[in-house]
Amino acid sequence: MIQFGDMILDLNDTEVQLALAGGIVVILVLVLLVMAVRRSGRSADMIAPLAQGLTQLGQRVESLSDGQSQLAGGLTHVSEAQAASQANMLKLMEQRLTEVSARMNDNLQGTSTRTARSLGELQQRLETIDKAQANIEKLSGDVLTLQDILSNKQTRGAFGEIQLRDIVSKALPSDSYTWQATLSNGKRADCLVHLPNPPGPIAIDSKFPLEAYEQLRNAASDDQVTIAARALRQAVKAHIKAISDKYILDGETADGALMFLPSEAVYAELHANFPDTVREGFAARVWIVSPTTCMATLHTMRAILKDARMREQAGAIRRELGLLSGDVDRLTTRVGNLDRHFGQASKDIEEIKISADKAGRRAHRLDNFDFEELESDDSTPVVRLETTK
Repeated sequence: MIQFGDMILDLNDTEVQLALAGGIVVILVLVLLVMAVRRSGRSADMIAPLAQGLTQLGQRVESLSDGQSQLAGGLTHVSEAQAASQANMLKLMEQRLTEVSARMNDNLQGTSTRTARSLGELQQRLETIDKAQANIEKLSGDVLTLQDILSNKQTRGAFGEIQLRDIVSKALPSDSYTWQATLSNGKRADCLVHLPNPPGPIAIDSKFPLEAYEQLRNAASDDQVTIAARALRQAVKAHIKAISDKYILDGETADGALMFLPSEAVYAELHANFPDTVREGFAARVWIVSPTTCMATLHTMRAILKDARMREQAGAIRRELGLLSGDVDRLTTRVGNLDRHFGQASKDIEEIKISADKAGRRAHRLDNFDFEELESDDSTPVVRLETTK
């Protein structure tokens, strides 16, 4: 490609090649003319052929000039066609760019909407995660507080009593038990359920041998397991003996008592690995219960209380039925008397009606005395008037 100002010549184009060839020929002619002029002095015979050659060369130059003019016109046409093509191409590119821009705007708007929606959902999920994190932190604090509570014997005992209160209050009527009931020996049970005789009032006491259980759970060797198991067995036996001695009184309470363990794990450990200790509790008439089994036991007691109260109410119902029967008998007698009174009143009313009818007939006869004769009535004596002489 060769550019002369605004004109661009393509060397691969045939017309451009012809134009270049013509130019080269012209240059060669000029060179030949120069050489011919230089050699003009050598021979006059050579001038005629040279003149003829120059004439032919001029004709060829003219034809080349015409070709160059045609080539210039073709180049102008090519330039115009190229300009039109560039204009069409620019217009098409502008349309394509407009379409692409519109599509990009639509895509950007859709992407923006989806992004905003996704950000909103992400914000909601982050809020949910924040709430869950807050709940976890609160739960962690509650767990630490529970650990602090369970680490102290007094607070652990209060924890067991609170759990026992919740279970008992949900299972039994409020008038069927007493909290911190004092017995005749001066001992106070956590809860005394007032069952009818038999079996009688039964005591429930909360115990929580947590240290020995945790020692057993944390044992790393067989020796530690043996020591911890011995400690747990001794702690449970001590609780069984204390409950048996304090809360089982002949003639005052039932012949057994309940030891409440506020932990299902400790209860399961005792029944799984310490059956001999559980049997010792049975022998001492102390039954070990967990929150679940305590609820079941209390529901059984509720059925016993309901049956006893129904028996008590049955006697009252019989008494009321006897009184009701007497009332019915008296009512029957009084209804009979009233019926007799109604019969006598009906008879009296019939007699009164008969007398009224007779009185009415007599009044009618008296009203018609001048026109009708009085009918004789054999049942009524007639008084005759005597005439005086």
